[in-house]
Amino acid sequence: MTSDAVTKGRRLIGAVVSATILIGAGALGLIVLYHVNSYPRTDDAEVLANFIGIAPQVEGPILRLNVRDNQLVRQGDLLYEIDDRPYRYALEKAVSEQAALEGEIADEQRKIAALVSAVSVSQANIQSAEADVTRSAAAVDQARADVANAEQGVSRAEAEWTYANNNLHRLEPLLVKQFVTVDQVDRARTSEVAQDQSLRQAKSQLLLARAGLQSTLAQETRSGAVLLQSKAQHEQAQNAVTTLEPLINQRGARTSAVETARYNLNNCRVYAPFAARVTNLTISEGAYAHIGQQVFTLIDARTWWAVANFREGELQHIAPGMRAEVYVMSKPDARYPAVVDSVGFGVTPDADVVGKLGPVLPDVQRTLNWVHLATRYPVRVRVENPPEDLFRVSESAVVVIRGR
Repeated sequence: MTSDAVTKGRRLIGAVVSATILIGAGALGLIVLYHVNSYPRTDDAEVLANFIGIAPQVEGPILRLNVRDNQLVRQGDLLYEIDDRPYRYALEKAVSEQAALEGEIADEQRKIAALVSAVSVSQANIQSAEADVTRSAAAVDQARADVANAEQGVSRAEAEWTYANNNLHRLEPLLVKQFVTVDQVDRARTSEVAQDQSLRQAKSQLLLARAGLQSTLAQETRSGAVLLQSKAQHEQAQNAVTTLEPLINQRGARTSAVETARYNLNNCRVYAPFAARVTNLTISEGAYAHIGQQVFTLIDARTWWAVANFREGELQHIAPGMRAEVYVMSKPDARYPAVVDSVGFGVTPDADVVGKLGPVLPDVQRTLNWVHLATRYPVRVRVENPPEDLFRVSESAVVVIRGR
């Protein structure tokens, strides 16, 4: 084979190899571009978790501190205990005051029951006095009738005695002339004497009837006075009956005082509200804890996120619910499954682009920047089943979105 043929063959092989390399590089570039667009990734991410400051709700010296810095605690573990003696005494006092109020209410109820009974007795006395007044009025009417009957009896007796006396005086002169017999005169005299006695008896009955009338009148007056007295006693008994409302209204305050004292006593022992990691512990036993003053911090170890900043052009490939992977710098070879929780909808405006947003008009500054950088938005990715002893707040991370 001639040298020209060999040279041409080599050139052809070189051209084929070059074309293959270019095609492969182009295909690889397309694949990389597809993966970059379809599965966005960023190393501008940090691991975050919820954390709360533990501050006492009551004050006092710390008797026991059951945790140490960076310790992992479980939900319900005792964190620290404050001296509870003042709050225990306050609870006992509140309970005692509540019991005293209940005793006072019971005593007042008994007094009211007695007063109500007195009202009932006075009402019965009024009814009895009214009955006595009615009987006295009837007795007065009866006595007046007896007096009237006695007066009529006296009138009849006086008429009969007058007739008998006149008849005797008429017969006695006729006896001398023997126009009548001695027996007729004796009968007339006997009749006059009998009528005289009847008249005396009728007058006595009249006096007795009048005395009875005066007695019944006095009894009627006395019954009326008793009735007035009974009514006055009834009104006094009604006015003496008190009400429990002022004492009943104090029950709410006493109950609230007891519950507040019990609440403060229970807050002397502070427990972990969830599984967490203790951090920033800068206090020891014997220190005086103040209300609202933070003692240490609890990092919620139940849920961890990676907050990753993606360019705005990549957000179209990211949506809540997509699968993701998280890598951390402390263990770069470990992959942790995750899921996209949310995609951010706002960041602080760039002053170099829009200027300063004031209360009147935006202050837009002129700029000579030739390159416009894409805005990055935070994407919150929740790690599934995170290990207890690996993740730390603000730890650097890499996040890859794997789609649905």
